[in-house]
Amino acid sequence: MKIAVAVLLLALLLATFAYAVRRRAGSVNGAPAAATPVVDQLQRDVRALCAIGQRNTFHPGNLHRAADLVERELTAAGYRVERQSYETRDGVRSDNLVVEIAGASKEIVVVGAHYDSVLGTVGADDNASGVAALLSLARRFAKSKPAKTLRFVAFANEEPPHFQSEDMGSFQYAKRCSQRGEQIVAMLSLETIGYYDDRPNSQHYPGPMAALYPTTGNFIGFATNLGSRALLHRCVSAFRKTSKFPVESAALPEVVPGIGWSDQWSFWQFGYSAVMVTDTAPFRNPHYHEESDQPETLDYARLGQVVEGLAGVVEELTR
Repeated sequence: MKIAVAVLLLALLLATFAYAVRRRAGSVNGAPAAATPVVDQLQRDVRALCAIGQRNTFHPGNLHRAADLVERELTAAGYRVERQSYETRDGVRSDNLVVEIAGASKEIVVVGAHYDSVLGTVGADDNASGVAALLSLARRFAKSKPAKTLRFVAFANEEPPHFQSEDMGSFQYAKRCSQRGEQIVAMLSLETIGYYDDRPNSQHYPGPMAALYPTTGNFIGFATNLGSRALLHRCVSAFRKTSKFPVESAALPEVVPGIGWSDQWSFWQFGYSAVMVTDTAPFRNPHYHEESDQPETLDYARLGQVVEGLAGVVEELTR
């Protein structure tokens, strides 16, 4: 009985805290935006990555081809691309692709997404959608002059068997930043952001969160741990100023399922503030980590709206 009471109290505590940090935005007015050059490019980038096939250390040739594709796109946007190469415990060379727009300040903002896919899928939503958004934002800001230094980084090896280990590309990158004493003041992890569902009860949550959040999966989520809640609030505020796309957010203990399920986890290990942007992945998308996670399942018009909102976030963070 004492254990049951403790579990109930913990659930109520988490639900109360989530409500306290939650920030809501309005609904989209009318139908999703029509196709635009940005939306078309997002779709091309997703399809190009998925056409490579499974991108992981079980298929190292494909992983390297994906890195080459990302490098070509960033180079075409006018960047000089740095490769941070390392070898995983299973002996596969892996590469992070890094570009930078230097600012007057020593403070650094990182926008990142992993380009690998889990074994058995080409990973359209997880995470070609995030990489496509990363490339779109990189093109948009290529000629900008931010006050803070802005970096775009495509990471290798977020997926199992490297998940939450030193073999993650983001862990290797955050570790190097820490060793160099770099002042990363914000990191945005773009993780699985292209799937939306207007059907009732299409959205699910872990534990007590279901009582506080919408049951329709047509919003974008911002999520982080307790230590990064100030960054979370700033990101959501900036997103709301730029976009009317619906947004939900939560800062929660890292033990809550999903909160640490991407590259933001790596930055937390080195004391950096980091926030994940996500469509909530397995809590919404039935194709998550399945062979059916294909390009045609994504909503590119809504993905374009999210990218527009994220541009406002990047502008705010780099001032």
